[in-house]
Amino acid sequence: MTTVAKPDLRPANPRFSSGPCAKRPGWTPEVLIDAPLGRSHRAKIGKSKLKQAIDLSRDVLGVPDDYRIGIVPASDTGAVEMAMWSMLGARGVDMVAWESFGEGWITDVAKQLKLDDMRKITAPYGELPDLSQIDFDRDVVFTWNGTTSGVRVPDGDFIPDDRGGLTICDATSAAFAQDLDFAKLDVVTYSWQKVLGGEGGHGVLILSPRAVERLETYQPAWPLPKIFRLTKGGKLIEGIFSGETINTPSMLCVEDYLDALTWAKGVGGLDGLIARADANADVLHRFVAENDWIANLAKVEATRSNTSVCLVIADPEVTALAPADQAAFAKAMVALLDTEGVALDIGAYRDAPAGLRIWCGATVETSDLEALTPWLSWAFAEQKAALKQAA
Repeated sequence: MTTVAKPDLRPANPRFSSGPCAKRPGWTPEVLIDAPLGRSHRAKIGKSKLKQAIDLSRDVLGVPDDYRIGIVPASDTGAVEMAMWSMLGARGVDMVAWESFGEGWITDVAKQLKLDDMRKITAPYGELPDLSQIDFDRDVVFTWNGTTSGVRVPDGDFIPDDRGGLTICDATSAAFAQDLDFAKLDVVTYSWQKVLGGEGGHGVLILSPRAVERLETYQPAWPLPKIFRLTKGGKLIEGIFSGETINTPSMLCVEDYLDALTWAKGVGGLDGLIARADANADVLHRFVAENDWIANLAKVEATRSNTSVCLVIADPEVTALAPADQAAFAKAMVALLDTEGVALDIGAYRDAPAGLRIWCGATVETSDLEALTPWLSWAFAEQKAALKQAA
């Protein structure tokens, strides 16, 4: 094993967590000075800030004018659960999953909602299911970007325009970094703690006219908690989509989101955000191509994420180890990089194959990823030497 010298250059910002993600470049607490703290979110200023967040989200993401956008509690999870509990059951549903969060939605539909007419269309980590198996006359629930596998759908072409069911899309690590085809999506959810680096706890729920029609014409067989209710008297609660949130939002977090959206417009809007994420992911993809000891978990290039890049150790001596020892090797690399202060929170998700998960969203600077890659080689060499010594 060739000795690898410890690099001299360090990332200026070592925060590569996949959520909550790095704050936007140049962020300081002073950007929150205009937050209406100690004021009711139902006061004029509170509702104005929430409406501004909705309007800016529409502007940056390019959401159609006839789609509703609401700020809801409990992050992306809350938004997805709200959609599933309020809309599923009207017809059969195809649950499409290829990583842990998609599998979680399957568990909820099967064990909590207990829907009998549910089909599972799944693939292992690193692969995308056969999307041609989906029946779009049924409702469909899927993730656009598999945060814990690094596998995304390449586009929305697999969804027909004349579908009979609703498409419910968990887009939390795709929104603001990938081009969502809203015409193909009836429900879109995300958390602003991902690509825009906002603070946690708040989700965003986007509804097409078809989704609104479902809400106003369908009553689920199960009771809905107050926090999930989107209709009253058979009509959509329009206030939710104009700044009157279901529960009390943090106006500090809303102010932070407004700052992130303003920054997003300043870097070229959605196109600029996508370009930044693409450039970031390209640094890692080029590094993988140049180093045979590491590989992309996502097997097909066209389906590789540009935000949550998941990597596995491909060195034959490591892959020959027992699974627990492979995991220990990867975790030791992660711990070493954390101790050096050059990469924080880059371990693979607990349910995913052992390896690294490095966030490449738009708030990460390309120069920091370029500075990180020599450290990855160094950490691997250090652990490989330790492995040989132990043998």
